[in-house]
Parts: sequence; structure tokens; C-alpha cells
Amino acid sequence: MRWASAPIDDRQRVFFANHTSHLDFILIWASLPARVRRRARPVAAQDYWESGPIRRYLARKVFRAVLIERAASGTDRSPGERGREAVARMIEGLDREDSLIVFPEGTRGSGDDVGEFKSGLYYLWRERPDVELVPVHLENLNRVLPKGEFIPVPMLSRVTFGPPLAWAEGETKEAFLERARRAVQRLGEA
Repeated sequence: MRWASAPIDDRQRVFFANHTSHLDFILIWASLPARVRRRARPVAAQDYWESGPIRRYLARKVFRAVLIERAASGTDRSPGERGREAVARMIEGLDREDSLIVFPEGTRGSGDDVGEFKSGLYYLWRERPDVELVPVHLENLNRVLPKGEFIPVPMLSRVTFGPPLAWAEGETKEAFLERARRAVQRLGEA
């Protein structure tokens, strides 16, 4: 684990990272200092984390996850409506004075590169510019717990926390999302 600048206080933060494994949020959460961890909640896919009693228990009782709907799952709501609801649920979490762990790619990638970010991170920051945004890069977790596997393989992995992003007045959504994506990507190149 590496920190560009470890948190010296327990202010609210949004930790945003690349996503390659179901272990991702657990590793970030476990890497946080205890005082920060107590207030950190992962944002996770409701359909996955509520698909069985053990996952549901972990998501709700252990990690206090903010569960969001990512697929239509039989509803006639548009992706835009689901996106607005997801941002609203994340803001609710921030309104409770919690910090969040988010994965702006929206789904797990291969681990080879950082995929394009969905717009939720931008709208979250636009609504709550007072919350510190901290980029995080996860390395090798796609090999520790490959997609479709249930038992982790003992391998080295690394979590790198970068410096918080600075607010850029008048920045477009596209420019912000690319800057945030590059911040995560650069941490993996260091």
C-alpha cells in the first residue's frame, strides 16, 4: 500500500478507483486508517450484492454499502433515470457524513488499462464540491480473484492512493472525467 499523502483527518472523501475484481472495495476499505474506515461505505451493484444471503449480509451489515441499480432488471426506467437515482443515493450517503468508495468505470475491467469513466463521479462532485476526491489505483487484483472465481489466488497486489483532485472552475464533464481517469492511470504507472 502506498499513499501520496495519507489522510491526517477524517473529513469526507470519495475514493475512486479502477475496477477489476470483487475484492477491490474490500482492499481499499481495509487499507484505510481505522478512523477513516469507520465512515467509508462502498458503492456497489445491487443485483450482485443482493444475489444471496451471505453477500446481502456483507453488503448491508458489514460494509454498509450504498447499493445501486445498474441494470434494467425488469423495469422500464431509462439508463438516465437509473443514473440520476444512483447519484442521489451516493449523495444520501455523503449527507450522512460518510465517505464513499466508487468505481467510475461502472463494471470490472481486464486490469490492463483504466476504462472510460461514467458520468456519475462528475455529477457527484458537482453536487458536493466540498468532499475531497482521492484517486486510487489497484494492481493485480484481477489475477488474485479472476472473474468467475470464488477462491482468491495468493499473489501480490498493490493499492496506491494519490493526492486529492483539485477543483477546476468551469471544467466540462468530459474534461473532468478524463482528468480523473488519468489520475488513476498515472498511479499505476508509478
